[in-house]
Amino acid sequence: MQAPSAPAPAQADAVVIGAGPVGLFQVFQLGLQGIAAHLVDALPHVGGQCAELYPDKPIYDIPGVPVCSGRELVALLQRQMAPFAPACHLGQQVETLAAQDDGRFLLQTTAGTRLLAKSVFIAAGVGAFVPRTIKVDGIAALAGGQVLYHPTDTGVANARHVVVHGGDEAAVQAAIACAPLAASVTLLHRRDVFQAEPALLAELQTLREGGRIRVAIGQITGVQAAPDGRLQALVLQLPDGSQQHLPLDLLLAYLGISPRLGPVAGWGLAMERKQIAVDTATFATSVPGIYAVGDVNGYPGKRKLILCGFHEATLAAFAEAERQAGHRLPLEYTTSSERLHARLGVGA
Repeated sequence: MQAPSAPAPAQADAVVIGAGPVGLFQVFQLGLQGIAAHLVDALPHVGGQCAELYPDKPIYDIPGVPVCSGRELVALLQRQMAPFAPACHLGQQVETLAAQDDGRFLLQTTAGTRLLAKSVFIAAGVGAFVPRTIKVDGIAALAGGQVLYHPTDTGVANARHVVVHGGDEAAVQAAIACAPLAASVTLLHRRDVFQAEPALLAELQTLREGGRIRVAIGQITGVQAAPDGRLQALVLQLPDGSQQHLPLDLLLAYLGISPRLGPVAGWGLAMERKQIAVDTATFATSVPGIYAVGDVNGYPGKRKLILCGFHEATLAAFAEAERQAGHRLPLEYTTSSERLHARLGVGA
């Protein structure tokens, strides 16, 4: 019997890789040029580094915005790009990118999404943010089954004996969310100190006092598996140096995230010191039709600032619009252009 063929890839004018501030603004600038975009990010939400690492820290150098938090900036950029309604593919990383004979690019993600695009805009920052993993023998084979990293749906805890591993707000939130669902919940951290909003810490304390959440202090040094390979217990090293076996059905790990350049390095683009080389007139890479904007690129005088990434995204969008048109395009202004007003969905 002939194997079924893979589904046809979705057609795209452009694919923007990276949904941080520069990637979101890239979608907006492409929309102004009449180029519809698909947006891909390894995180399960938009915002990139702003949303993940400093959502509540003040930012003072965004033009026209005296101060805003990372979370507020992301919300403003989402509102700005909303008229162009990009197709979003979140929680997945672009794994392969291959030039086609007709000049387009075939992309495939870790989730199996396939996109055929006229152009690609890499706004991957310092790399795709991926969860930090537990480094002990035998645990890697359990990932995706009984071991989940940064899951957004805690419904998997239903009626199970769950260990939530981590000490920051995400771990505290997950433990609290699991408490009414799970057969038992243990919050595991290297010390009995947790970083979270006061209201969450107060709720955690209430659940601890009521016996709904237990806190274990120690570090994972190994795993104990049943003959069928299922995870039965974690081997912990306690602060006094002794060992303990902690039984469980499910391990939810919230150990933070770290950036990795990942597959980008293998896409045949000219690189300099682990950054993509670009033409600063267009922010095109060494491959026509592929652009790099934001912290992922490098050139003389480069400054890793959000506002510089906005500038790069603007020039890249103009460059691709002219490449597709085959000639130079007149400059239009959002203050007066009826064409841009129509694209933005606003009155003349």
